[in-house]
Amino acid sequence: MNTSKHNKPNHVSPKGNSIINFFKKYKHAWTLVYLFVYFPWFFYLEKTITTNYTSIHIRLDDLIPFNELFIIPYYLWFMYVAVVIAFLLFTSKEEYYRCCAFLFIGMTICLTIYTIWPNGQDLRPTTFARDNFLVDIAKKLYASDTSTNVCPSIHVFNSIGIHIAVMHSSRLKNNHLVRRTSCVLCILICLSTVFLKQHSAFDGIAAMILSVFMYLLVYVPNYTKLFNKKQSLCETHNEV
Repeated sequence: MNTSKHNKPNHVSPKGNSIINFFKKYKHAWTLVYLFVYFPWFFYLEKTITTNYTSIHIRLDDLIPFNELFIIPYYLWFMYVAVVIAFLLFTSKEEYYRCCAFLFIGMTICLTIYTIWPNGQDLRPTTFARDNFLVDIAKKLYASDTSTNVCPSIHVFNSIGIHIAVMHSSRLKNNHLVRRTSCVLCILICLSTVFLKQHSAFDGIAAMILSVFMYLLVYVPNYTKLFNKKQSLCETHNEV
């Protein structure tokens, strides 16, 4: 009599395996959980800081005319940031971590500043010299985006951070076209914030200063070497 049990093998579908393998390989994507902190905080500030804020303005702002052409690089910012982060996620864990550290720590500093020191700007035009579809897009931007929480400019800060990540990418070090395109796009995005009157020039300057601080914190120290040294010391101590 055959008493063996014929149990049906518990097979995982190829699709299920591929999903599991994907998350195992790219588990460093956990850092994107930060967005569940950033967006609620940011939109809370957008709703609560509406009138009582410090208005940012310097003389340079009066010399910069509104130009609707800059709506194009302004919106390209979203793709610029997303594409580079995704590229680093799939190509280099260390470079991805550095980029995320630069962006997320800096963005947290910005939100903290907005919370402690509510600020905004009153530079947006109420009338426009031209009437075209780009002006219409700018009007829609004004209607959907408040003129508060501007200093430092996250638009400028993230653009600089993304370009730094591109310049430090080992995969892109010989791709001069991508590196130069990134530089041009970064500059145009930064300029777009003032030509669209979304920010005062002072907001951009503050973002540049913050970028220097974050660069010194994230990219100058050799954290891999420091980690390996600490690990070696721990192993030596355990052996003793």
